Amino acid sequence: MGTKRDYYEVLGVPKDASKEDIKKAYRKLAIQNHPDRNPGDKAAEERFKEATEAYEVLGDDKKRETYDRFGFAGVDGMNGAGAGGNPQDYSEMFRGFEDIFGSGGGGFSDIFDTLFGGGGGGGGGSSRSSHGSNLRYDLELPFEDAVFGCSREIAFTHNEACPTCHGSGSADGSGRRVCPTCQGSGQVRRSSGFFSISQPCPTCGGEGYVVEKPCRDCRGTGLAKKKIKVKVTIPAGVDDGKRVVIPGQGDAGPNGGPAGDLYIFIRVRPHEYYERQGNDLYCALPITMTMAALGGEISFDTIDKKTIKVTIPAGVQNGKMLRVREGGVPSGGGRRGDLYLKIMVQIPERISRQGREILEQYRQSEGEQTKPQPIRLDDLK
Repeated sequence: MGTKRDYYEVLGVPKDASKEDIKKAYRKLAIQNHPDRNPGDKAAEERFKEATEAYEVLGDDKKRETYDRFGFAGVDGMNGAGAGGNPQDYSEMFRGFEDIFGSGGGGFSDIFDTLFGGGGGGGGGSSRSSHGSNLRYDLELPFEDAVFGCSREIAFTHNEACPTCHGSGSADGSGRRVCPTCQGSGQVRRSSGFFSISQPCPTCGGEGYVVEKPCRDCRGTGLAKKKIKVKVTIPAGVDDGKRVVIPGQGDAGPNGGPAGDLYIFIRVRPHEYYERQGNDLYCALPITMTMAALGGEISFDTIDKKTIKVTIPAGVQNGKMLRVREGGVPSGGGRRGDLYLKIMVQIPERISRQGREILEQYRQSEGEQTKPQPIRLDDLK
């Protein structure tokens, strides 16, 4: 479908829409574009899938909050429609849509699997194989590792082809037979509400066949869980909430289908001194009041442990920003962001007798403003 549309735009609701308004908008689109109402209409099917994906995110409070903060980057890999994730229990989210999807054990999850390629399989034939599920792994990184990149070895569990039956699901190569319920089509039809719904066969799970003698180890699934370790390369400049995709490291597909992908979601720990905005870094730089008045040169250790010289202009004011070019975060384009040093003039809490005498002399020489005028707020920006 090309570039994804904003989920609020898809459902035709404003960003402050209530949960009930979102549900009503989805109901209208689901009825208009339901596949059984528009047989053979691929455009309607795509609109149905797009609306369902949008509702799956905006209809869930936590996913909606994540989407509002991070956009598609925050929810990709979480919702089944958008990323082929693990099968979920949709009974609560799609409560009230029984007239559209039917009630009982099949309902929405069956049509969801048919349209989006989830765990159930699709339309007919014993040679069919399904794509494996994508997996999610949350990886927390220190601030510096996210800035400059790093390598990590992670351990996780995924499904692989059963080593006993080599993924066939059958014991001793006994093979499979045509499903007696659907006669190999993988689909059964059921009337529900004002629709006649085609759903994956409950006997064979939409595969069109059943295993004659299931493998004892995998019980006919053809899959076995295995814990593995993978070395992950984190690119320099990765930001909080971004993801790294490792193809083929998700769950193996049933019936010898291709494996899903592993989505690594990055969480970056805050730094004690630095903040990041895009590829720019910000840091507070304390200087003495004499340095602020007279100016000079100071040494500063950057985030990559390099010592640089920073020139402080005479008369610099508290809060002034000094820019160090390309002292920020590396980017894919080759140029680093900039480093911004916010001047913080430190006033000593205690002054020696000699220092007090010098300041009194300065006061007498330069005078003292005893009735200062307010500073315009625009001048502080």
